[in-house]
Amino acid sequence: MVCRARLCTPFRNIIIVSELRPVFIMQLSDIITPERVAAHVPASSKKRALETLSELFARQAPESLDAHDIFNSLIARERLGTTAIDHGVAIPHGRLKDNTQTMGAFVQLEDGIDCDAFDHQAVNLMFALLVPEESTEEHLQLLARLAQMFGDAELREKLRSAADNQALYDLLIDWDRRH
Repeated sequence: MVCRARLCTPFRNIIIVSELRPVFIMQLSDIITPERVAAHVPASSKKRALETLSELFARQAPESLDAHDIFNSLIARERLGTTAIDHGVAIPHGRLKDNTQTMGAFVQLEDGIDCDAFDHQAVNLMFALLVPEESTEEHLQLLARLAQMFGDAELREKLRSAADNQALYDLLIDWDRRH
């Protein structure tokens, strides 16, 4: 059985299609570490921001993954359509054949960049996901959870004004634990 449900967020055009079955929803602390969070990142383009995210992933990725493969996965998904979800936020994501675990990385950009957002707002907050190639339901659940998280205007503003990597990490994890 397949169910279509419109996600209740302030973002337009987010539709989740999934099978009806119990799903374990992981916590952000299961997929992101302080080492994969960066504040005040200088990036003049979407490509440069995705390269930075790829480098963050590669620092703690298994040896079978490298920044080049990660970047190619993220950019391939981006070519299918923007991952910007309005309000200056994007959730780039990709699947990797040799990846066995779901991982997240987050950057707060110094300046906003054009990511073809539907609201035409420049993106300065990016949470990237890497999932195993066969991941489906888990991937969709995480995307929905992140859309819910970034629908919180207060959180977005706190993330934009956070001073350093640890403050960003703490804000993300704290929001996830409280909701």
